[in-house]
Amino acid sequence: MDIIYSEKHKLRDSQTELYGGKLVYPHERPSRLDYILKRVSEVGLGEISDPDEFGMDPIHKIHDLDFTHFLQMAWGDWQKEGFKGEAIATNWPARRMSTKCPSFIEGKLGYYSLASETSISEGTWEASYASAQVALTAAERVRNGERSCLALCRPPGHHATADMYGGYCFLNNAAISAQHLRDTGAGKVAVLDVDFHHGNGTQDIFYPRNDILFVSLHGDPMEAFPYYLGHADETGSGAGEGYNLNFPMPPKTTFEVWRKSLQKGLDKIVEFGPDALIVSLGVDTFENDPISFFKLKSHDFFSIGSDISEVCLPTLFVMEGGYDVAEIGVNVVNTLSGFEGVFS
Repeated sequence: MDIIYSEKHKLRDSQTELYGGKLVYPHERPSRLDYILKRVSEVGLGEISDPDEFGMDPIHKIHDLDFTHFLQMAWGDWQKEGFKGEAIATNWPARRMSTKCPSFIEGKLGYYSLASETSISEGTWEASYASAQVALTAAERVRNGERSCLALCRPPGHHATADMYGGYCFLNNAAISAQHLRDTGAGKVAVLDVDFHHGNGTQDIFYPRNDILFVSLHGDPMEAFPYYLGHADETGSGAGEGYNLNFPMPPKTTFEVWRKSLQKGLDKIVEFGPDALIVSLGVDTFENDPISFFKLKSHDFFSIGSDISEVCLPTLFVMEGGYDVAEIGVNVVNTLSGFEGVFS
């Protein structure tokens, strides 16, 4: 299996996350990929290569120009005002407020963010841009005949909407990849999100469309981030009605229960008949992950990969969440090994 990876992810090394009422070192940190790479090397999973350069055009097929300009300028604008900490949103255009974008950076942060846990720090844009190039390169490998490819993206992307960041996400790598595959010949594409947290950004981007199916398995948004999307009755709008499928599940969900939802989602994907499958690969469903409440064990991830493999589609794995750094490498590699039919 080809693995696409960029050292530029390390440029995103924020020191602050608002968590439990405190500023803590972020759960989404550079060492996440170190653990994955270490495990990949231990088992000899595949060849690692650098991303190609695709520029901004594929990104702007998904993200608004004003939003990407904000991301590029935010850290510099924040510093110009003399603020000493990292850039964290403190104000939002809440219900019945104006939706005009403020000119001052503190207001802009709230206008473009969907949550306050995610700070913007030096190198955030550069790492996010590189992450999108990683995903696009992996998509090209799949488009050109590879059965599967892993886009080792960081920062992750599935919470980013066309014009909002949050949940550690700035550019939606899975959505950018799906649109790129459509633009380069795929008639239909399916996106399967197995991260513990609902892929609200991906859903929002593709909600009115019938050429890209979105299927998500996640913690019930009544009790888990991102809270305001991910319910079972959200099935798409307009032409996209019936092309959005959510499986919210409660605390302490076991693999046996979770796997039943996976099978239903895979059945829907087969029925849809896409030309390619994108898997938003979050492994924060693991029982000891610090910011989730499912009970999957490391050996369960072999079965996840195996089940996905059975749909027999060209498959792009795009790295999303997984925050228990001691186990993230094992769980990612177990998923991919299961897909490849290698069990150990």
